[in-house]
Amino acid sequence: MAKLLYLVHRLPYPPNKGDKVRSYNLLKHLAQRHQIYLGTFIDDPADAAYLDTVRALCADMYVARLSPRLARLRSLSGLLSGEALSLSYYRDRGLRDWIFAIRARESIDGAVIFSSVMADYIPDMDQLPTLVDFVDMDSAKWTQYATTHRWPLSWIYQREGRQLLRFERDVARRARRSFFVTEAEVALFQQAAPECADRVEAMCNGVDADFFSPDHALASPYAAGEIPIVFTGAMDYWPNVDAAIWFAAAVLPALRRHHPSLRLYVVGRSPDAAVQALAADSAAGIAVTGTVDDVRPYIGHAAVIVAPLRIARGIQNKVLEAMAMAKAVVASTTCAEPIDAESGTELLCAATAEDYIAHINALLAAPATAQRIGVAARECVLSRYSWHAHLSQIDRYIEEPAL
Repeated sequence: MAKLLYLVHRLPYPPNKGDKVRSYNLLKHLAQRHQIYLGTFIDDPADAAYLDTVRALCADMYVARLSPRLARLRSLSGLLSGEALSLSYYRDRGLRDWIFAIRARESIDGAVIFSSVMADYIPDMDQLPTLVDFVDMDSAKWTQYATTHRWPLSWIYQREGRQLLRFERDVARRARRSFFVTEAEVALFQQAAPECADRVEAMCNGVDADFFSPDHALASPYAAGEIPIVFTGAMDYWPNVDAAIWFAAAVLPALRRHHPSLRLYVVGRSPDAAVQALAADSAAGIAVTGTVDDVRPYIGHAAVIVAPLRIARGIQNKVLEAMAMAKAVVASTTCAEPIDAESGTELLCAATAEDYIAHINALLAAPATAQRIGVAARECVLSRYSWHAHLSQIDRYIEEPAL
């Protein structure tokens, strides 16, 4: 049994958004065999209700309170220091002091970092063996953002991509091992950081197929007679915001001309003002739920699930969860390609608005086909997306005397 620092940029519970699903499952996996000393942030006051749940998995825990507004202002110091703004965004003296004290008191064997920015807290990886779960290549995400925004945001995002890549390369060079969520992310990073090519590998996402199962008896949240199309996710996350707005404008009107009772449900926490505005016109056929206690009834009783993200990195948990619930999913190319699923049989891929319209109309016209795709989707998840099978890859690097 090792004593491990586990540093995460956001409290790994509740598992209600992609990064928290992965970080929570990694915490559970590590805690089965090791003593975990968790250092993390809370950026949503509602998450404080779950501190005891997380604490039960840890030998010790430090939680820094983070105000996104103040953190954004603080991050601007990076413009003067020349570093990535993301680093100063997550910089906290209390957390740094706690890490120093824990390392002095407990003789920590090693560290596991979730999200590259948290590696800033372990400057001496040559002395403390460290494993880094980058998840996605965040520098590439910022560079993508630059192409879809006007100046000055385009300049800031482009700069963040460059500076964060420099930091990511340094972290991967010093870490014992680093992980990305897909082979495609690994290849992208290896291309950008060839000196680290033999120091990184893929560690895929999974899904709790018992929790996300079609066998649960869940009451429908929908009105009788309506045809619900569902998009789930954290709705303050810009790629999700962009996806909801684009789908509502480019796809939904054509669908409703054929199916007047069709309604788009945008289901997820903290909807951005632009997302909330979608529901302002009652004739548009859009409902924005905000936070829901349980997303499964919305998935389970949907006619079709959509994942229309135009910018996406890695594997989208929202897609795996819907597949696990035996639902037919129509996903963008960027969402579908990283998933090991057969297009047209286990998952439907859409590159254009016309693709979404054609796929969804076909599924609504042939419920038996939608059901068959859903059954195949669940079988895909059961056979290829077990959390234990994927996360056990990290175990080989957590052993004495190396870690």
